[in-house]
Amino acid sequence: MQSQNFMLVEDPLSLERIRSVLTRLEDTIIFSLIERAQFAHNPRIYQRGVFNELKDLGFTGSWLEWFLKETETFHGELLQLCFIETLTIMISKGTTIHQTIHSPYSPDEYPFTSDLPKPVLPPLSFPTILHPNNINANPSILSFYTRAIVPRITRRATLSLSTLKRANGIVGDDEFEDDGNYGSAATIDVEVVQAISKRVHYGKFVSESKFIENPAAFIPHIRKPNRKALEELITKPEVERKLLVRLQKKAATYAQDIGIDTEILPDGSPKITGYGGVNGSAKIDVDGVVDLYESYIIPLTKEVEVEYLLHRLDSLSEEEIEKLAKDEQIV
Repeated sequence: MQSQNFMLVEDPLSLERIRSVLTRLEDTIIFSLIERAQFAHNPRIYQRGVFNELKDLGFTGSWLEWFLKETETFHGELLQLCFIETLTIMISKGTTIHQTIHSPYSPDEYPFTSDLPKPVLPPLSFPTILHPNNINANPSILSFYTRAIVPRITRRATLSLSTLKRANGIVGDDEFEDDGNYGSAATIDVEVVQAISKRVHYGKFVSESKFIENPAAFIPHIRKPNRKALEELITKPEVERKLLVRLQKKAATYAQDIGIDTEILPDGSPKITGYGGVNGSAKIDVDGVVDLYESYIIPLTKEVEVEYLLHRLDSLSEEEIEKLAKDEQIV
């Protein structure tokens, strides 16, 4: 998953650097969605209390919630037992491992589990980048992802499944939606929601960057809370339009199987003459990917950005606020 190394980056609040991370996260999200679209909807894994096996364990949440919790917990316990042998391999698996090894988390990582094991190593001393805050949009991300996004991007796989089942005499309720690939589907779901979480919470970096560039423009709307005014200050319609166009082009390209043009040489061996033939239909609903951003990720990111700004002056003295309003450096 794309990120910044906050121990090395000179200016993590550079808008150019932030946009670079967000653009690369688009690739991560699109590719993960393409993988998820290969499986049917499997709605049972998002419903709480439907697996007796989980009830027997005393867990009343959904399969995905249990999967997130157990995956994060297992990684922590495993590292405690065999830290030296597993660190190099496990570190590549994503934010979960970072959360377990070093706490507090990297400034751009937000956990889905609240009771992870204690860290093995002492906390990293990350540079202070963001104003202290408790904003975490992960519950909303899980909600819209499981309720709105998964059903749409898996529609083709679900319809193909029902056709196959009918051909084998399975009809009615049993023919739809469920292919039984709960583990594979949930594994990809974890990758998707973690990437979306990072994308949404990067809104805090955008807000901080714009705030420190011109505090005086924001302070009046923070002191007399005006969400609409703050949103107007951070919203760039042209940037959003270009983002959606770029996203549509990326999704349409990545969703295709690109063919290889060949010719047979006199000796009978093939020779690649070019690339560009497209085989088959798109592997994902491209419009669904764009809608994910337009209807969910962008609006939720704005909510995070505005909420962050509304708390940007928390714990600051009147003197410090006045200095900010006059663009003076606070020591």
